[in-house]
Amino acid sequence: MPLLGDTEYFKGIGQIPYEGKESDNPLSYKYYDPERLVNGAPMKTHFKFAVAYWHSFCGTGADPFGPGTLRHPWDIADDPIAAARQKADAAFEFITKLGFEYFCFHDFDLIAEGPTLRESEKRLEKIVPYLKDKMEASGVKLLWGTANCFSHPRYMNGASTNPDFRVLARAGAQIKGAMDATIALGGENYVFWGGREGYMSLLNTLVGKELDHMGRFLGMARDYARSQGFKGTFFIEPKPMEPMKHQYDYDAATVIGFLHQYGLQDDFKLNLEVNHATLAGHSMQHEMEMAATRGMLGSIDANRGDYQNGWDTDQFPNNLNEVTLMMLTLLEAGGLQGGGINFDAKLRRNSTDPQDLFHAHIGGADTFARALLIADRILRDSNYRQLRRQRYESFESGQGAAFELGKLNLQDLYTIALEQGELPLQSGKQEMLENLINRYI
Repeated sequence: MPLLGDTEYFKGIGQIPYEGKESDNPLSYKYYDPERLVNGAPMKTHFKFAVAYWHSFCGTGADPFGPGTLRHPWDIADDPIAAARQKADAAFEFITKLGFEYFCFHDFDLIAEGPTLRESEKRLEKIVPYLKDKMEASGVKLLWGTANCFSHPRYMNGASTNPDFRVLARAGAQIKGAMDATIALGGENYVFWGGREGYMSLLNTLVGKELDHMGRFLGMARDYARSQGFKGTFFIEPKPMEPMKHQYDYDAATVIGFLHQYGLQDDFKLNLEVNHATLAGHSMQHEMEMAATRGMLGSIDANRGDYQNGWDTDQFPNNLNEVTLMMLTLLEAGGLQGGGINFDAKLRRNSTDPQDLFHAHIGGADTFARALLIADRILRDSNYRQLRRQRYESFESGQGAAFELGKLNLQDLYTIALEQGELPLQSGKQEMLENLINRYI
């Protein structure tokens, strides 16, 4: 049931029900039925849907060309503690009315950063118990927490990669506080997004030094959290650029190599974002496949970009074909490892009604639910898997199998090539597979 504070912020909206695809009620789920079994597990278990605290309750619609268009009623208090409590009241009312079980936060989404480090710590220490009470009363859980080490001017040259050690130390202190809050709230994971961990110019950058510093810093953060009893997974969230010209966590493959280089691969996995994959020149399915093949498909930030814009627009997902391909990879990988589906998406600047936030999340959840059902049917009822396996059947026996087992050398390959002569071409059947996907959609 909805958890209401002293004020009801989303008046006239009750618990969002599942009504099926024939319903014309815009405040209902058409495909997301939390308890429906798909591939042996309830939908809600596959997804672990989460609301992003920052976009949903902190974002105002501001952009480089104008101030915000959203006037949140929970932001009216002059007292930062009272304001944070009002925001929490609104957040848990929204999350419970939506029927989601998780949320995610940056440290200073929860409460405004103070003028000093110590004041910021005190503020977090005051709001965390209030949030904990909300969580216990509602059953809502924390998917992951993180620290905003990119917005404040002190981080203009990075946090763990900053050329000034004093800034690096301040970032360490801030991340300690965010980890303490995450642990206190029973967070299941912890995320690092290196928003400014990169460079604007190579003329003033020692790349090797900065990478070494970031590797050591992440190891220190891991060791601290483990010493405090944190059992969850740490996630790295790749992004190629923006705000920096080049970020060190460019894409899934780059991050996987980095984690292995610095011995972090046993504790860290990837939190992949759709719009970040697009900016890196990849599809989200590509990023998920790269992570899944290395056992690092941890969590997903769900959103989309705009085909006409070249930056991170963070729109709510509605591309059914794109999400279906993602769900194929998710199901074949056996699901996410520790994480869930966090809607890291924001309302458009001209979406200013309280209902709009519900419409956005309902649409996102329905897109994922519908895509999951489609992907499950494709894997169960079609020859999709068989067609892919057939392309590699030459490795299933004979010399191909010997190669995979490491029983051949390069001279062996030379001899085999001489004996077999010229080869016929083998079609990849790409168009037929694309048609297969569209048929099930």
